[in-house]
Amino acid sequence: MMIIDCHCHAGSGDGLTGPWDTRASLKHYLLRARKAGIRRTVLFAAFHSDYAIANKEVAQIVAGQPDRFYGFAFVHAARDRGRIHNMIETAVRQYGFVGIKVHRHDAAITREICMAARAYALPVLYDVAGEVSVCELLAQEYPDVSFIIPHLGSFADDWRAQLALIDHLVRHANIYTDTAGVRRFDLLEQAVRRAGAHKILFGSDGPWLHPGVELAKIKALRLPLQQEALVLGANLHNLIHPARRQWPLAPARRQRAEQQNRQAVFPD
Repeated sequence: MMIIDCHCHAGSGDGLTGPWDTRASLKHYLLRARKAGIRRTVLFAAFHSDYAIANKEVAQIVAGQPDRFYGFAFVHAARDRGRIHNMIETAVRQYGFVGIKVHRHDAAITREICMAARAYALPVLYDVAGEVSVCELLAQEYPDVSFIIPHLGSFADDWRAQLALIDHLVRHANIYTDTAGVRRFDLLEQAVRRAGAHKILFGSDGPWLHPGVELAKIKALRLPLQQEALVLGANLHNLIHPARRQWPLAPARRQRAEQQNRQAVFPD
């Protein structure tokens, strides 16, 4: 089965607060992912003061290995206000990106972001940082947009938030979660049992968390093969399929693919 890591940062930040806004090198991540059998990875930027710059750097990484990476556009809901649609248009049409990344640490998600996601048929990976009640509003206002709430709702291991998110997964068809950094294994088991494997995506929060360790949690669930396949890649593939169908190959990725085809036909 195709194993896809739906949650990995890449590129340079421009801060010095911590690794999250300084640098997200893929050097060790790729070695670890290869050993774990992870064949594809969703990349988005490290925290940055200008996500247009950061997204461009991620786009260069994705274009370098288009058969290895997918790209999500990182946007700041407040600072990028008024230019989000243009940023997403660039990300989709020029970079071939297939999703949007938003973090509550920056600012709360806005209608502007949701409307851009709707316009380009993109899923939104929104780290709510424990504020899971917003899922009720997102599900009601934008039922045609898929929202992936990472870390089962809380990277900070907030048991109450994670438990509440499971209820949203059960009740709302367009609310999903990923497994990155989830430490309470019983809650992960409960999420699969109550909401179903079709609502859970494997993610590592690389390069800072070890993808092999995060993958081991999925294996430990001992799911039937068909359900495991959903969690490990099929769910992500289904969420990004509308965007890939509508925008099959951006110019940068097309040029790279054509170059690879030429090399295959006329090797050096």
